[in-house]
Amino acid sequence: MESAKYQGPIKLVLFDVDGVLTDGGLHIDGKGEQFKTFNVRDGLAVALLRVHGIRCGVLSGKASPSLDFRIQQLGMDVAVTGRLEKLDALAAICRDLGINEAEIAYVGDDVVDLPLAGRVGRFYAPSDAHPLVLAAADVVADAQGGRGVGREVAERVLADGGVDLPGAYAPLIAGWSAAGAVQ
Repeated sequence: MESAKYQGPIKLVLFDVDGVLTDGGLHIDGKGEQFKTFNVRDGLAVALLRVHGIRCGVLSGKASPSLDFRIQQLGMDVAVTGRLEKLDALAAICRDLGINEAEIAYVGDDVVDLPLAGRVGRFYAPSDAHPLVLAAADVVADAQGGRGVGREVAERVLADGGVDLPGAYAPLIAGWSAAGAVQ
């Protein structure tokens, strides 16, 4: 079965991290080392988007070694961490990649993400996002942060671009390693 070619306007999906790719919990040991729990479904979402020609990245207010490791592990195309001023970061990303805001989907969960609502092409929120974010979101996912919201968003972006669910996964299933799939 050959998959349909993605025909949507989104060229980049950016994820906030805490509360989106994680459940928002911070695990800190006695030496101040932070640990984050990521969902494997969201890791596969990156491969799913990329196999259809859509770049992925992180735009997060927090920075940590565990996040840096996960970004590298997944092979993210964009990694901006430790930036609470997300509009400036968004402008820099657009300049660097030669795309416009309308070609970006962003997934955010808290008030720091609100400046991007209405600016990007599609603003998504996990179902457990802050009420102001839920009100501003173009799409509220069924999934909660850290519980597969990244995968849900990936599938929705592809569906909006004309790729059905079996067609979305066909290239991954045909060649996991060739697609760079990481859970």
